[in-house]
Amino acid sequence: MKPFLTVVALAALTCASTSAMAQNADQIARVRSGSSCAGCNLFQASLSGLEARGLNLTGARLRQADLSLAVMNRTRFSNADLRDVEAYGGVFSSANFSGANLTNASFVGAYLDGAAFSGATLNGANFSGASLERATGLSQSRLNAACGDEATKLPAGLTLPRC
Repeated sequence: MKPFLTVVALAALTCASTSAMAQNADQIARVRSGSSCAGCNLFQASLSGLEARGLNLTGARLRQADLSLAVMNRTRFSNADLRDVEAYGGVFSSANFSGANLTNASFVGAYLDGAAFSGATLNGANFSGASLERATGLSQSRLNAACGDEATKLPAGLTLPRC
């Protein structure tokens, strides 16, 4: 009987932790309407084409979210989880990605001029065709973990490995 109770307890714990990690539809709707949502759970949110400037999404969980063609200038993504985000063609000028986790994020063709990346994790991030010319906080060592192509625009003196 004791092994059975252990299995049941583990199953209940797994279900509880899974639901805690699921997206929050109310919070996603809030951001879609143009409201800030610091610390929100926007996991797998579909925010493609969103036009909302100056939002505060500090510490938000945007993992696997779709930010394709979004216009989110001056938005604060500091310390946010942006792993596996799809941000193709997005406009994020002067956005703050300081301390954010951008592991495996795709910013193909994105406009990131003036964006801040101090302390951001860029492992596997794809910046092919992106404009980062006036971005700040980028270091060669962190860019070595990301990739781009011949169309990627970087601040002077920095390079990216090819994707």
